[in-house]
Amino acid sequence: MTKKNPPYVITIDGPSGSGKGSLALRIAQNLGFNFLDSGAIYRSAALKVLQKSADLNQESSVLSALTDLDIRFEIGQELSIPVLDGVDVSIPLREQATSEVASVIAQYPGVRQRLLALQQDCFQPPGLVADGRDLGTVVFPQAKFKFFLYASVEIRAQRRHNQLIAMGLSSNIAELKVDLTERDERDQNRTQSPLVPASDAIVVDSSVLDLEQVFELVTTHIDELS
Repeated sequence: MTKKNPPYVITIDGPSGSGKGSLALRIAQNLGFNFLDSGAIYRSAALKVLQKSADLNQESSVLSALTDLDIRFEIGQELSIPVLDGVDVSIPLREQATSEVASVIAQYPGVRQRLLALQQDCFQPPGLVADGRDLGTVVFPQAKFKFFLYASVEIRAQRRHNQLIAMGLSSNIAELKVDLTERDERDQNRTQSPLVPASDAIVVDSSVLDLEQVFELVTTHIDELS
C-alpha cells in the first residue's frame, strides 16, 4: 500500500481481545500513519485516577484528576508504547485493576467528552489508524475506512491470557472470561457511545483468523477502494 493524500482516518473498533490493537498497529506501520490506541488513553486516564486516589463514585472527582492528562504513543517494531506524563506505562496499563477502573470511568459522559478531544487531536498528516470501541461511530464518524472486529469470549480470553503471560504478568483464564463478559455488557449497554458497529463499517469475525489473515483481508479492501 502507498500513502494517500489528503490525510485520512482508518478506524478499527471491537471488544477487548478481538485483535483490533495488533491489527491497527500493523496497518499504521505499513502505511507510515500515526497510531491511536483509544483503550490505552482510557487506561491511562484510569491510572491517573488511581494515582490521585479519586473517588470512582463521583464523576467530578474523576474529572478533577484528569485536568493535566498527558498521553502520547511511541510506535515500536511490534508494539506501541504508551507514555503518560513522560513515563512508559505499558505494564501498569495492562494490569487488571487499571482495566477495571477504565471500564468504570468510561461510563461517565464528562470523562468521554474530555477524552474525545484528546483522541481527535491525534489525527495529523499523513493519516491515522485508530483502534477502540466508538471510533467509527463517535470519535471519527468521517473516517474513510471503518472496520469492526469481534471474536468469541473464549478466544478473546485466551488471547489476553497469552498477552499478559508474555509480559510477565499473572493471569487466570476463567477470571478473564468473567471480566470480558462483564466488560462487554457495560460497553454494549451504556447510554453514551455504546459498543456497536458503525452502519458503514465492515464487520470481521477474527475468531478463526490469525493476525496475518485479518491484515491481508483488511488491507486488500483498503487497496481496492483507495
